[in-house]
Amino acid sequence: QVQVVESGGGLVQPGGSLRLSCAASGSSIYVMTWFRQAPGKEREWVASIFGDGGTNYQDSIKGRFTISRDNAKNTGYLQMNNLKPEDTAVYYCKVRAHFNDLDYWGQGTQVTVSS
Repeated sequence: QVQVVESGGGLVQPGGSLRLSCAASGSSIYVMTWFRQAPGKEREWVASIFGDGGTNYQDSIKGRFTISRDNAKNTGYLQMNNLKPEDTAVYYCKVRAHFNDLDYWGQGTQVTVSS
């Protein structure tokens, strides 16, 4: 059984920073992807990090967000800097497991950017 747990969300002022964590258990991570869903909107892709360490980012967060991973801890991160009110959303982590090549989702963590 693969479990994915996000943490690190919260309330932050515009211009502030947060670091989200995504911890997986039950399998090593092949690909980790962050998505977000704002109220009334569809879930959207934010960033991905691959087995070779390569990364991709949505254009709207390039230069502000950084995705990374610690394979020893089987954990990934999303460092978010210079946050804007439009970054407010529930952030979800999706993990592709090495052992069966299936995707697993976390429960989400709320990020609210407001003064």
